[in-house]
Amino acid sequence: MNNNYKHSELTEQIISVFYHVYNTLGYGFLDKVYENAMSIELQKRGFDVQLQKAINVYYNNEKVGQYFADILINETVILELKAAESLKKEHECQLINYLKATDSEIGLLLNFGTTPQVKRRVFSNKNKQIIKNEVLKS
Repeated sequence: MNNNYKHSELTEQIISVFYHVYNTLGYGFLDKVYENAMSIELQKRGFDVQLQKAINVYYNNEKVGQYFADILINETVILELKAAESLKKEHECQLINYLKATDSEIGLLLNFGTTPQVKRRVFSNKNKQIIKNEVLKS
């Protein structure tokens, strides 16, 4: 286990759950099936799980949209689940945007495709503060 990054123990446990669900169900189901299975397994292991967590997006302090993260774990890690042939840059951008719009700094992109894929993304609150300060200056 790599303990050199923020919330490494938590993300390693989540990734373990991902592989458990993947090995049990395999590939070929819709995202929602995997979301429900992940929720069951994560809760069984004692995690606080919020499905379809609303994320408000603001521009100049006005709400301009709302997205829904697939799963939020322990108010800390956002999970974006896919059931695609492979992950694409757009999937990573989607997760980064979720991180930008929330207080969460860590996100996991989990793909239940023909080959399981895991990508960890970080967007620090320090960087978010820089962006907010730039917006306030303009």
